[in-house]
Amino acid sequence: MATEPATLASTVPLTKIVALRENVERVIRGKSDVIQLAVAALLARGHILLEDVPGVGKTTLAQALARSLSLSFQRIQFTSDLLPADIVGVTIFNQDHQEFQFVSGPIFTNVLLADEINRATPKSQSALLEAMSEETISVEKRQMPLPNPFLVIATQNPIEHVGTYPLPESQLDRFLMRLHIGYPNAAEEKELIRAGGAREALDALRPVLSAAEILQLQAQVQDIHASEAILDYLMAIIYATRNHAEVALGVSTRGALTYFKACQAFAMASGRDYVVPDDVKKLGGPVLAHRVVLRSRQMLRGDFAPEIAFIERIIAGVPVPR
Repeated sequence: MATEPATLASTVPLTKIVALRENVERVIRGKSDVIQLAVAALLARGHILLEDVPGVGKTTLAQALARSLSLSFQRIQFTSDLLPADIVGVTIFNQDHQEFQFVSGPIFTNVLLADEINRATPKSQSALLEAMSEETISVEKRQMPLPNPFLVIATQNPIEHVGTYPLPESQLDRFLMRLHIGYPNAAEEKELIRAGGAREALDALRPVLSAAEILQLQAQVQDIHASEAILDYLMAIIYATRNHAEVALGVSTRGALTYFKACQAFAMASGRDYVVPDDVKKLGGPVLAHRVVLRSRQMLRGDFAPEIAFIERIIAGVPVPR
């Protein structure tokens, strides 16, 4: 039987993580599970895709998370006429100094909100690829580093397809998690209506984590323990996605790496210094569903409900380590 550490390591400042979650929950009520997943993505240095119908708080969640961090923040409203230069920046000729100067775009920030990312053309969407995978931007044969930490929070509406461009698999793979917020329950929605919305609560948010503290937390994620039994369990799930008859494209090696790191970060966000099987189960849908392509849906990349159901079946069929 595999043994696990029984206590929370002193190197994990749990109070800082709890403060961040509670700060965001002042604005997004009744969605503690989604907030914990978003915090885990931040700790794992991963990017987040918020996919849901309009009006359930996707943009509000992104703004609440950004305002809870003492970091620079920029928002890009993705539209069909958005150009890569509108994201990355442009080189202009400075008449006063008689030289070319690079004017940086909004991507040079710590937290970038890419609102309705699927409304931009593939050319503009691809401007984010290098930034999300390497945290650098190539401009006229020069590589320019982005601020550290760097987090992309993108939103998209899975229902409306007119005037949209589905994200290709290569870009979906750069998102650590795809999260679904959903409607609040009746009591929470009633309180939200009585309060007149979340704007006042959002404006009142103050940062609870500095850039140095975030980097410290991110560095500690790799120290979260995972036994060989847990790693074998995770790999069995990964291999099952690659060898299933329903699958045209299984989870990549990059997907496996990010899955493991997400499990470590989620354990840390839960106040543990070790990964348990429930962490692996919990993160299957958010981390893996957008990384598989089912044969029956090779030309359809909208709502991910069938992929989520498939991943849940895969996990249910893999024996849990004891």
